[in-house]
Amino acid sequence: MPDGTATAHFYRPKLATVLGEGYGADAFRRDLMAALTVAIVALPLSMAIAVASGVSPERGLYASIVGGFVVSALGGSRFQIGGPAGAFIVLVAATVARFGVDGLLLTVTISGVFLTLIGLFGLGRLIRYIPHAVTVGFTAGIAITIASSQLKDLFGLALPHEPGPFLPKLAAIASALPTLSAPTLAVGLGTAAMIVAIRRWRPHWPSMLIAVVIASVLVTALGLPAETIGGRFGQIPSSLPWPRLPSFSLAQIWAVLPAALSFTLLGGVESLLSAKVADSMTGRKHRSNMELVAQGLANVASALFGGLCVTGTIARTATNIRAGAKSPIAGIMHSVFLLLFMVAAAPLASFAPLAALAGVLLVVCWNMAEKREFADLLRNWRSALVLLATFGLTIAKDLTFGIVAGCVIAAGLALWRRIGSEGDADLYVDDNFNVSSRKPDASP
Repeated sequence: MPDGTATAHFYRPKLATVLGEGYGADAFRRDLMAALTVAIVALPLSMAIAVASGVSPERGLYASIVGGFVVSALGGSRFQIGGPAGAFIVLVAATVARFGVDGLLLTVTISGVFLTLIGLFGLGRLIRYIPHAVTVGFTAGIAITIASSQLKDLFGLALPHEPGPFLPKLAAIASALPTLSAPTLAVGLGTAAMIVAIRRWRPHWPSMLIAVVIASVLVTALGLPAETIGGRFGQIPSSLPWPRLPSFSLAQIWAVLPAALSFTLLGGVESLLSAKVADSMTGRKHRSNMELVAQGLANVASALFGGLCVTGTIARTATNIRAGAKSPIAGIMHSVFLLLFMVAAAPLASFAPLAALAGVLLVVCWNMAEKREFADLLRNWRSALVLLATFGLTIAKDLTFGIVAGCVIAAGLALWRRIGSEGDADLYVDDNFNVSSRKPDASP
C-alpha cells in the first residue's frame, strides 16, 4: 500500500516522506493552486463556525491559520486540512457559556495534550472501533443542533437570552417569532440558495465566498437592517496575536476536564474519519497515530494564539484533493493564504451579515448529515436502535452521552452475537461492533 505502514513510519510526518521522495516544481504549482482554492473556501466558513460557537470570528481564522499549519506540517495524512469544524459548534458554545473564552482555551489545550498522548501511546486504532451507526447518528444529531442554533441570526430575532438545550431553544425561538425581520431572513435564505445554485451550475467556483460577498454588498448598498460582523464584534484584527498560555488553576482544570474529554473524543473521531475519506479518494494510507499527535499539537498551538479547537475537516480535505493537491505543502500554504487574506482584507469582513453566515452553516448542516446512510440503517430495527439512540440523545442531552449510549447498545448487540443468540439472523454485528444487514461473506 502507498506510503508504507511499517511500525518505523508510524511517527513520521507525511511531509517528511514527501520531501524524502523528492518534491519538484510541478508538484509545488499544483499544491499552490489547491491551497488557494481551499483558503477561499475556509475563509467564510472559519468565521461562520466561530460566530455560531459564541466567540468572535477572528478566533476561527486563528484556528485555521495556526492549527491548520501544524496539522499539515506534522500530520500523518498527505491531504488533511485542519481547522475549526461545524461538529464542534455545540461543544464550544456550551463551554464558552459555562467557562468563558479563557475556559475554552484551557479546554482546547488539555484536549490537545490528550490527543497527543493517545497518538504517542498508539491508541489511534481504538477510535476506529466506534460503530458506523453511532458515527452517522451523532453526525446527524450535531447537524440538527447546529441548524437550530442558527435560527436566531437567520430570522433576525430579538432574543436576549437563547437557551442551550435543544427543546427550550426551539420554544424560545417560537416565542420570539413576532420579532422576525423579513429582510434578514431574505439575506440568510438568499445566501443559502446562492451557494446551492453556484455549486450546481459552477461547481468549481468558491460558492460560499461568492454568496457572502454578494450578500454583504447588497446589505451595505441597500441599507438593509441586517446585523453584521462589525455591528456585533467590531473590526476583525489584521494580524495574529502574540501567543500566551491560558490562565488556569487546578480547580479550573478539574472543572473543564469533562468538556476536554468530549473535545478529545470528537476531535479524534473527526480527524481519522477525514483521513480515511482522503485515503479512499487517493488510494493512499494515513498514519493514524501520527495524525493524532499532530492534531493534539495543533490544538495546543491554536489555543496559544486564542483560536478554536482544530480537527481534520472532511469537506476542506476533499476540496484540497479535488483541486489537485500533491502533498502536505498544500495545507501549509492554505494557512499562509488565510493569513494574507486576514492581513489584507480584515476590515472588509466587518460588512458580512450574520444572517449570511447562518445561511452558510445551514448548507454545511445539510451536507454534514449522511441522509442516505441514515435511511439505510433504519431498514433494520437493531441498527436503527443504535442509530436513533445516538441521534436522539445527542440532540436531547449532549454529544458525549449520545456516543456512549450508542456504543453501549452496539456492544450489547455484539455480545449477543458472541454468545450465539443471533445465529444466522438478518443482522450481523462484526468484531468492531459495526452493525450491517448481512455477514461480510454472505451473497447478496
